[in-house]
Amino acid sequence: MSLDYNWGPEFELQKSMTFDNFDRRRVNLPLEKQENLEEAYRLAFEFAKSPDGWVVFMGETGCGKTHLAAAIVNYRYQANKPVLFIVVPEFLDHLRSTFSPESKISFDQLFEKVKTAPLLVLDDFGEQTTTPWVREKLYQVINYRYNSRLPMIITTRYSLQEINENIESSISSRLMDPKISTPFNITVPDYRGDNTSQKRTSRRERRGR
Repeated sequence: MSLDYNWGPEFELQKSMTFDNFDRRRVNLPLEKQENLEEAYRLAFEFAKSPDGWVVFMGETGCGKTHLAAAIVNYRYQANKPVLFIVVPEFLDHLRSTFSPESKISFDQLFEKVKTAPLLVLDDFGEQTTTPWVREKLYQVINYRYNSRLPMIITTRYSLQEINENIESSISSRLMDPKISTPFNITVPDYRGDNTSQKRTSRRERRGR
């Protein structure tokens, strides 16, 4: 895991996710779901221009929440602003690996980088194996950023109630705090089952070849 503020080699897909190529006009969806997706897009775009507080994007796998989070990162990188994008289960694996004598990065280096990043994206929150150690580390990251009022984006397929019940109530209480956090549930289905979206994407890809 790189400690630099840029995309590592494992994030080739995310490097290509921008606001310009986010398909927010899925015309085969009911109007309320089209409006929901448009609202999610606007929320992400406004946050990208001026990150303040937290945005928690919730929704099923494939609904577009990671694309929006990555689009924020790419927007900030274009403006030469530092952002750290991490996939939560992989971050925890990297954190454990720092205990190895062969590790080139110390635990403190990696943990402090994530805690103190000027803007942090926690992708796939809730997909980690939950143990007391995991709960403690995630709480420490989130609590530090809560007290420091550092901006953050979280993506998860779980509701805040599920996070409260299955992960850590002290974490969910911070994610629900309206003084800092804006939870947003993306209600659209998986893009991969959307024939209209797939056809439109294919046409764009052909034009780009």
